[in-house]
Amino acid sequence: REPERDRRSQQTYGRHFTLYKFRTMQIDAEKHGAQFAVKGDKRVTPIGGFLRKTRLDELPQLWNVLRGEMSLVGPRPERPEFIAELSDEIPDYLARLGLQPGLTGIAQVVNGYDNNIESFRRKVAFDLLYLQNCCARNDLKILLRTIRVVLTGSGAL
Repeated sequence: REPERDRRSQQTYGRHFTLYKFRTMQIDAEKHGAQFAVKGDKRVTPIGGFLRKTRLDELPQLWNVLRGEMSLVGPRPERPEFIAELSDEIPDYLARLGLQPGLTGIAQVVNGYDNNIESFRRKVAFDLLYLQNCCARNDLKILLRTIRVVLTGSGAL
């Protein structure tokens, strides 16, 4: 079955925008409200599992990059449903919103998918490190590491 486009509101610089993704979960996956994906999540479809493993579910976000809502490299955008919760739990979480979100970032190539509060803490630490060391050379390194992640499927749920 062909995956469907998953359109969700995200925040960039504190503003909402529609993030484009291929749908990887069943249509009613969040009928009881937004929730984080977990390893072995039963809501992920078979095609969705492949798309997630190869990170191809993120490919439609190139449209967000072309529209200027995202950059190629930067912290991944977060759904508004999770921002308040995470900012209460993680110091400096909101500092990530000061950067333009990216298609990939250091947290994605080093940390993999987030599925608990500790992985989110690591992600924020990596994002803040990126903020302090943001430059074209580091972006190129992250893009090259992203290619390796896509080709090997490492870091996927």
